[in-house]
Amino acid sequence: MDYKDLANVIYPNAKSIEYYEEVYKPRNLPQGAEVTRFAPSPTGFVHIGGLYQCIINRAIAKQTGGVFFLRIEDTDQKRKIENGVEQIIDALKKFDFVPDEGMISENESRGDYGPYKQSQRKEIYDAFAKYLIEQGRAYPCFATPEEIEEIRKKQEAAGLRTGFYGVWAKYRNLPVDEAIERIKNGESFVIRLRSNGREDRKIKVKDSVRGHIEFPENDQDAVLIKADGLPVYHFAHVVDDHLMRTTLVVRGEEWISSTPLHIELFQAFGFKPPKYAQVPNILKMEDGKKRKISKRKDPEAAVDYYHEEGIPSDAVNEYLMNIINSSFEGWRRANPDKDMSEFKFELSKMGVSGAVFDMVKLLDVSKNVIAKYSARQVYDYVNTWAKQYDEELAKMLENKEYALKVFGIERENSKKPRKDLSKWSDVKENIIYMYEEPSNYDFDKISGEDAKKVIEEYSKVYDYNDDKQVWFDKIKDVAEKLGYAREVKEYKANPENWAGHVGDVSTVIRVVLTGRRNTPDMYEIMQVLGKDENQKRFKNFIA
Repeated sequence: MDYKDLANVIYPNAKSIEYYEEVYKPRNLPQGAEVTRFAPSPTGFVHIGGLYQCIINRAIAKQTGGVFFLRIEDTDQKRKIENGVEQIIDALKKFDFVPDEGMISENESRGDYGPYKQSQRKEIYDAFAKYLIEQGRAYPCFATPEEIEEIRKKQEAAGLRTGFYGVWAKYRNLPVDEAIERIKNGESFVIRLRSNGREDRKIKVKDSVRGHIEFPENDQDAVLIKADGLPVYHFAHVVDDHLMRTTLVVRGEEWISSTPLHIELFQAFGFKPPKYAQVPNILKMEDGKKRKISKRKDPEAAVDYYHEEGIPSDAVNEYLMNIINSSFEGWRRANPDKDMSEFKFELSKMGVSGAVFDMVKLLDVSKNVIAKYSARQVYDYVNTWAKQYDEELAKMLENKEYALKVFGIERENSKKPRKDLSKWSDVKENIIYMYEEPSNYDFDKISGEDAKKVIEEYSKVYDYNDDKQVWFDKIKDVAEKLGYAREVKEYKANPENWAGHVGDVSTVIRVVLTGRRNTPDMYEIMQVLGKDENQKRFKNFIA
């Protein structure tokens, strides 16, 4: 049967697929180079799982000398949100994901394999749909929603699989002349695949994460082109990944069941399918059970959450690599100062069960990442974040010179940088004592009256110009004068002989100046606060 007349009626102006093969020639890349992509839909926020996939895609493309591109899959016009593309691009930028090619703004792209927005590729899809119709591998289907529902009910009543397949595929064998007439009469239709598959036959696919997977062949006459003329995901995926010369498709495991359909479509065109890496979902523990992290229930599902909390993008990326590849944690311990990009990523070392997202572990990773930042880096990051999310903190940081000194405490010129910061939203509470005198004092082991005696004696000998050793010797002198042991070990040997030890005395000084028993290095804090501020706080406490 000749289907060309039918194809010409539906797509009278479509170019040949040979034309597009010539336009989008194979990429000139080194042998072994992988072309990967991130292909989100602009239907809401970027999910943490999307970032997870970006890390994999970029790592593989970079270490093989390949290309990582961003394609926007916006054929679902009903679910598309305003400025959805910009939201995706901005979210990726916050986490340092700038693709080698693809969309770079709502209406701009770079690269020679575009358009990179599916809504702009309709004429390409028309050409490939026309080809399938000409080959007898696709057909117009006029089934109404009511007819489809009736088929489903009959299948369920008979205990059969539901779907559009075999004898249930109404309009599959409609004569060409009748199909043309119905089209000319203005009847609504979709384009369906005329599947050659059989459920009783198997196909084997090598998955880059899971190894060889066996599936029943696809036998569903799946919709390829909707009634509005735009493609469904399955069809667009095959056409786009072929023409963009994608070699590796990294996607969530929920797409595993679609693989037989995609393989059949590639075969229908005579194209070599890309490799698939169908990665496990990110999970969350709830009431002792694992579940998929939810867009609706879990704020941490949205990548914007991490930005709003002020968790550095470096930390999020590093943590995700931790749960992506089991060998990364050991590599990081052995290479604490190397950039994450130097880690050799291997898909084969990914687990096939979902990784549990652990916020506590993420914040631990974040502490280690922030500890490597200079005072200037911390200031820049915190100041940028505060201007958007915390006006009070932004105002505190207006004195840049002083703020740099604050952030430099136990950071600059320190062999063991402080690890008390895990996110920028904690900063204000963490440094408030550097800007405001405390009003509450908890000395733990020492009474308020004894604390006053300590401060009275110490304020007499305090000298801003003392170096750290002299400074601490003076604290020991005050301790001894008031009946406290100069050394902790001295106190532990004979506790009954002493009121306490030098640590108790230094704690009093720390609490009076900061309101806290635990802080970074006290000498550095006092140097940054300055002579006048220290003495003022001593005086106010005694009074």
